[in-house]
Amino acid sequence: MRSHFDQRVNRMGTYCTQWDFIQDRFGVNDLLPFSISDMDFQSPPEILEALKERTNHGVFGYTRWNHTDYKSSITYWYETRFGANIEMDWIVYSPSVIYSIARLIEILTSEADHIVMQTPAYDAFFPLIREMKRKLVSNPLLLKEGSYEIDFTDLEHKLSDPKAKVFLLCNPHNPTGRLWTKPELTRIVDLCKRYGVKVISDDIHMDITYHQRTYLPMTSVANDAEHIFICSSASKTFNTPGLGGSYAIIANEDIRERFLRLLKGRDGVSSANIFGEIAVIEGYRRSGYWVDELCSYLYNNMKIIKEYIATELPILQFTIPESTYLAWIDCTGVLKTQKELQHALVHTGKVGIMPGDVYGEDRGVFLRMNVGCPQSKLLEGLERLKSSVLYMKR
Repeated sequence: MRSHFDQRVNRMGTYCTQWDFIQDRFGVNDLLPFSISDMDFQSPPEILEALKERTNHGVFGYTRWNHTDYKSSITYWYETRFGANIEMDWIVYSPSVIYSIARLIEILTSEADHIVMQTPAYDAFFPLIREMKRKLVSNPLLLKEGSYEIDFTDLEHKLSDPKAKVFLLCNPHNPTGRLWTKPELTRIVDLCKRYGVKVISDDIHMDITYHQRTYLPMTSVANDAEHIFICSSASKTFNTPGLGGSYAIIANEDIRERFLRLLKGRDGVSSANIFGEIAVIEGYRRSGYWVDELCSYLYNNMKIIKEYIATELPILQFTIPESTYLAWIDCTGVLKTQKELQHALVHTGKVGIMPGDVYGEDRGVFLRMNVGCPQSKLLEGLERLKSSVLYMKR
């Protein structure tokens, strides 16, 4: 049966980063893109209708976020989707998840302090830590039989350093798609508590999960949430990053007040984007069914990749992730460097797929392919990947 997610929406000419500005990332502009992590799907109809209604009102003045409608939609979502108890007072608005992480690092650490982080990792983390003059300390994930595991021995060693002040977690993990289990999260919390290290968790991919698995926020495994800081957004879930806005969950009242002083007093962020705010409320209150349908469609996309690689490109390795719409493909068997693979993808296959070394993965040749798209586009992209690999193996 045809899904509404099968519809191909022309995004060209909309100032779209993934389509209109692909040359900025790959050097040429005639590529089929599977790069930046937004989706090619229209947002839920409930959000679209609410935005139309607000647009028809015609007045777009300054907007407050600190009210029950906005914050209760977030607590409702966490309670109904994850069984998590989040207090409304803990919630603060932020322009973006990266902004929240930066301000929390600024509050919790000083220059030259260590930020411990699992690698590979979301690429924006690297320049953020560098520009804030903190030291990134890598805790490389272990790849075992196609799945990534935490090296807890190495993690404890890194956390035990007196200079370690923050552990920066990605839950679920970008780019590998690991959805951390309760035992794993509990062990992280215990280690961080033992060594006095705060936890900042980027949870923006939390709603995209597979295999009947459910995201678990760090606050649900910690007896004391005072040292846990969750940064998230509805934008990945409902495909609304262009509307702006995110939120942080900060149980620690002192840290929360300091965050708000920086947000408004120093950085001048006192008003939220009304459209982003409406998208959060309508998405979290009325669009849960749409997220369920989305996850089912994305999982089928992952199965398509798995089957295609097994039959057409067995030299590559791919394991369906537990979460995210990002396929992490092991191309080490191509026996070429990341640079050579990218050249073939761009100039032979005419396809834009993110190289693994962007995410700090230097132990092989990997690709991060965004599968948040109609299946027809995905199949076309896989054919282009195949032509690139065959060109390299000729």
